[in-house]
Amino acid sequence: MTKEIPLDVCGLEPPEPMERVLEALARLQRDEHIRMIIDREPRPLYRILEQNGYAYTVTPRDGYLFDILIRHRA
Repeated sequence: MTKEIPLDVCGLEPPEPMERVLEALARLQRDEHIRMIIDREPRPLYRILEQNGYAYTVTPRDGYLFDILIRHRA
């Protein structure tokens, strides 16, 4: 079973959301995934994830929130 690591960065000013997700990625194990909730779409993060072997799924939510599921690429 995959362990979920919640990461709510809503309301934080840049660059803190990016710093927090990068810190979480540094500790992410193969059997874990991060569920990041953010109040703006973090487009620069997508390129970082792709270049470093992570897969992600973005789901827009009500209230201009984004739910981003991040995991190691298979």
